[in-house]
Amino acid sequence: MLESAAILHHPHSEGAAAFARQLHHDFTRRGVKSKVADVWSPEAPSLVAGVGLIVCVGGDGTVLRAAQLAIPEGTPLLGINMGRLGFLTDMSPRDFYNHLERVLATDWRLEERLMVHAEVLNGQGKVTEFDGLNDVFVSRRSPGRPVYIDLAVDHAHVAVYRCDGIIIATPTGSTGYSLSAGGPIMTPTEHHMVLTPVSAHLALGRSLVLQPTSEVELRITSENGAILSVDGQEDVTIETGTLVSIRVSDHVSRFARFGDPSSFYSDLAEKLEWQMSSAVSRA
Repeated sequence: MLESAAILHHPHSEGAAAFARQLHHDFTRRGVKSKVADVWSPEAPSLVAGVGLIVCVGGDGTVLRAAQLAIPEGTPLLGINMGRLGFLTDMSPRDFYNHLERVLATDWRLEERLMVHAEVLNGQGKVTEFDGLNDVFVSRRSPGRPVYIDLAVDHAHVAVYRCDGIIIATPTGSTGYSLSAGGPIMTPTEHHMVLTPVSAHLALGRSLVLQPTSEVELRITSENGAILSVDGQEDVTIETGTLVSIRVSDHVSRFARFGDPSSFYSDLAEKLEWQMSSAVSRA
């Protein structure tokens, strides 16, 4: 049985905040200890410690932030969609209450998602580390000016990219920015990373699907430096000569799921409103 939960909501959605408060009230009535917070609030990290479930009320950004807060305990995440597409929040408020008894009984399918780990090594030898569920994006720092990135995979030189940026996405992130940049779609429980250049000039513009054990090295050679973004949460300025090393994280994100995993592509098609048509020739 579920004994405790953290309810984290979108910071700027009154609807999400109101639903989170209602959920807190309903959990309390059913004997579940719970607390509510804005997912970006200073108290949010302490709320998730030791709980049995993290309920994310909002959109994908809320889930991405909660996934970082769940490290290293790997507490299951349950996303309730109050936004638009909701790739990571696969339940509506109505769906949640339809499954409330199963939530209370922890009767869910646990789905593990690969995370990505980035280490940033500057000229002074200082290392800053990040973990993300969706992607790591190294991009240009100045509008209108490309970034120059020297790419190596498993310590073997590949190419120098002159581009708007390079995305290293997890299978979960393959339906995010990577997809918009022309990258492939992978099922979320896959274990490969995918590298997708954005607006590459005079270089291979195709995506590269990488082995789970691969290490990607991006060295910034632009005189203006670059910007590093992990899950689109925060932008970090990195200087010329900085080395960004990226690999599969030692941590995973865990999701409490109730749907059929075989419906991933049909659900995706519905979210993206793919239009399927066929023509039949008639004699």
